[in-house]
Formats: sequence, C-alpha cells, structure tokens
Amino acid sequence: MAASAFGQCNLLPRTASVNPQQSHRQLYSLSFHRQTVNSSPPALSFTQSIGFGSAIERHCVDRNGSDLIKTDAVRQLNGSVISAKGHRFAIVVARFNDLITKKLLEGALETFKNYSVREEDIDVVWVPGCFEIGVTAQLLGKSQKYQAILCIGAVIRGDTSHYDAVVNAATSGVLSAGLNSGTPCIFGVLTCDTLEQAFNRVGGKSGNKGSETALTAIEMASLFEHHLKPSE
Repeated sequence: MAASAFGQCNLLPRTASVNPQQSHRQLYSLSFHRQTVNSSPPALSFTQSIGFGSAIERHCVDRNGSDLIKTDAVRQLNGSVISAKGHRFAIVVARFNDLITKKLLEGALETFKNYSVREEDIDVVWVPGCFEIGVTAQLLGKSQKYQAILCIGAVIRGDTSHYDAVVNAATSGVLSAGLNSGTPCIFGVLTCDTLEQAFNRVGGKSGNKGSETALTAIEMASLFEHHLKPSE
C-alpha cells in the first residue's frame, strides 16, 4: 500500500531558571513531527529539545502516548558483579587509624569471599598512611598482575590543616595511579570529621564502605577484562 509522509518543524519558546539569583533565560524547543499515512505501524513523534545548559532529549512516542527509547544502534558496556572468580585483586591499606582501616579491610575480604574470589587471588599490602597509598597502588597496577587495586584508608579531621593536605594527596594519588597504570584503582579512603562518622561507615548505620569498595573493584575488573582490554 502506498504511503505518504509529512513533517512539521516548530520553534517554541521555553523559560528556565538557571540560577535563583539570576534572571530567567529564554530557551527554545525544536520540535519535529513526522507522521506516515495509510501505514500499519503507529505514527511516531520525535522531539529534541536544545537549550543553554540543558540536556538533549530524544523521545519516540507512539499514538498511545507511551515513551519508547530507541537504542538499537547503541552499544552499552557494563561490568558484571555476579561472580569475580578467576580475577586477582590487590588491597592497599593504610595502617594509620587502623581501628577503622582493619574493619574496612574485613568488609572487603568478606565481600570478595561472597563473590567467589579465592584467598590466594588477593594480596594485601600495608602502608604507613594514606599519603603512601597512591605510589604503591600505581606500582601494583603497572605489574599487570591484578584486575583491580583497592585503596583503603581513613582520614579524620583534626585541629590543623593537615587533614586537607592528606585528603588531597590521597585523592589525587589514587586517581593518578589508575590513569598511569591502566588498572582500575578504587578509592576507598574515608574522609570524616569525627571518629563517630568513621565507625558508622565500617559496619554501623551507613554500612561498610570496604565492602562497597570491593563491589566497585569487581565491577570494574569485569568491565576492563571483557570490554576495555587492549587488543594484543
């Protein structure tokens, strides 16, 4: 059966507040509608909104008003957390504040056990403090022996600016270790104002952040191993 199509393009003004202290900006919505006459499939309406500071929206709407997401040509790569059997992990742990870091380590090891990681596939490396985590993680990552490196520590605010210096160094160190080695280096350093906050995050009401760090390591190891591994 022959079919005909027609399109319509409209530019409609929109008002959006970018900042409560700033005046409203005028945005515009570019809307394109295409309908096919005398065809079996339902007519579709595509809308794309473009504005300053706004995200681009794509919708595919059928005649019943249901939103459909068209992703046939889009590859979505995800890591798996079903099992980590066969993967090797290193855990860099700061000895400073070991009342906290030991509990973080216990949470990570328990999670690895639950996800079928063998004990012989885990190496724990102790360093004096959080400042030394980055360089150690980088060397471990460059060894290519591990699918991911966990970086565990705890920094608790004191009376001086030493807290800020250590936190900044630990954060940038772990980031640089991952970038320079090509191995996922997972940030598991607690940065707390009080000891109470720290204990809440090692098995208290906020869970165990060591366990969360291990889960992140498992997912990233899977993602790199199955999707992002460089071709040889």
